[in-house]
Amino acid sequence: MDISVLQKLRYGYRPKLPAGLSRSIGEIGLEYGAPTEAAADQEALRGLFKHTYGKPLVTFGPGKQADMGGKLAVGVILSGGQAPGGHNVIAGLFDGLKKGNPESKLYGFLGGPSGLIHNRTVEITAPMMDKYRNTGGFDMIGSGRTKIETAEQFASSLETARKLGLSAVVIIGGDDSNTNAALLAEYFEAHARGLQVIGCPKTIDGDLKNEYIETSFGFDTAVKTYSELIGNIERDANSAKKYWHFIKLMGRSASHIALECALQTQPNICLISEEVEAKKQSLKQIVDQLCDSISRRAANGENFGVILIPEGLVEFIPEMKALIEELNDLMAANESEFAEVEKESFREISAWLARKLTGPSESLFLSLPEAIAKQLLADRDPHGNVQVSRIETEKLLIGMVEKELADRKAAGTYGGSFSALGHFFGYEGRCAFPSNFDADYCYSLGFSGFALIAAGLTGYIASVRNLTAPADQWIAGGAPLTMMMNMERRHGAQKPVIRKALVELEGEPFKAFARDRESWALTTSYLFPGAIQYFGPPELADLPTRTLRLEHPR
Repeated sequence: MDISVLQKLRYGYRPKLPAGLSRSIGEIGLEYGAPTEAAADQEALRGLFKHTYGKPLVTFGPGKQADMGGKLAVGVILSGGQAPGGHNVIAGLFDGLKKGNPESKLYGFLGGPSGLIHNRTVEITAPMMDKYRNTGGFDMIGSGRTKIETAEQFASSLETARKLGLSAVVIIGGDDSNTNAALLAEYFEAHARGLQVIGCPKTIDGDLKNEYIETSFGFDTAVKTYSELIGNIERDANSAKKYWHFIKLMGRSASHIALECALQTQPNICLISEEVEAKKQSLKQIVDQLCDSISRRAANGENFGVILIPEGLVEFIPEMKALIEELNDLMAANESEFAEVEKESFREISAWLARKLTGPSESLFLSLPEAIAKQLLADRDPHGNVQVSRIETEKLLIGMVEKELADRKAAGTYGGSFSALGHFFGYEGRCAFPSNFDADYCYSLGFSGFALIAAGLTGYIASVRNLTAPADQWIAGGAPLTMMMNMERRHGAQKPVIRKALVELEGEPFKAFARDRESWALTTSYLFPGAIQYFGPPELADLPTRTLRLEHPR
């Protein structure tokens, strides 16, 4: 098979491990912390997770741990959207298992969680593993968004695990997937005590993080990929001097990607969804804010610029959020009726909704361009969320800005020229070659997963901390999944879920952005980070994100 020069060179990269995991298997010790509580709704969650709630934090370090070299059979699942480094998680898990006992086996479930339900597997061997080390994508075993939630699905998952003789299942995914891991761990403990479940924090969105998960894997590579593209567009904008570029960036529920890309590239404007929600900004107020900046630059003779827009912005604008929540509940409660109405014209659909939506939501829905309104009604994902990547927020804003600027020009308050281009950077970053940081971090997470299994633990998520230090100073361990959970409304009912980490407006990354954004809005202050560097001095090739360095200064 033909491979690129970079792919060949990346096969030779040897990921670094924390000191706590790099010693011989017999010398890896386990330190237990205090029992833990859930992030919120403790009583409700204690009742739902009778067998797995309240477990202690664990850290790996020097010492001795019994049975770390036992023969194991483990199944691994890639769940949800792709993120750079997933193959290295599997590599770290594989190498840990084989280092512990060469007779241990690793099975990959094909196509995500459905592979566990329907027993679609492949045994991962050394030759197979070697084809995917340090590469992007999830194509080794594939992924999927099936949610294990029915009694039949849980029972089938247990049957598969028993048929394969598994010791444990490792679920590599985001907050929803790791919520599923917690539920599966509880089910296994209740019905097959000793069958373990371990999670691993994956999402380029960066919204699965807390004190013990400093960042989710894939975020580092994705934002560096997007920032290179943004920098290229900034250079073009400053060269052509005639376009405003509206760039939507992935980030369904949080603006971490947009914020990090802004810190790396210094665009003229970057909207932060969490700030929009906190200030209760309406769609019109956002448009006015954009037009004010465009007008100020035009007055300086600069009729060009770059605007970053978080993918999930529409869900944070108060009136849009209320509309989406009403639509979610209506579509869940009237699923069969909506399916019939959906066969009719859009006019009929609008009339049906008008009879069921509250007054403000009805007015807003009917005022939206038809294309945007249709996108709000598109099929939900398996977790009941509107698929915001399909909502062309950048085009909605371009249209509204054009209209407002035309009104201002007619009123004599704007004298510039405005020509806009829309972009969506999403899938470009999900399967890039992982950066050195992600290659190391993912490998460490996978090896930590092995160590948690070998120690007999279940209901944990692999944790690697102190990430702004060199890799040998990272701290590996595990955190109980239940400590990250709260109750939220999903599909019209209260469900246990891992709490998403949104951008903190009092956090250092946002403060750093807020200090400089007024200057960026008026002057052309673009930064050009360039392509990800895989070779060279560590201060360049192993550099973590600005977000991580601001949140965890050394």
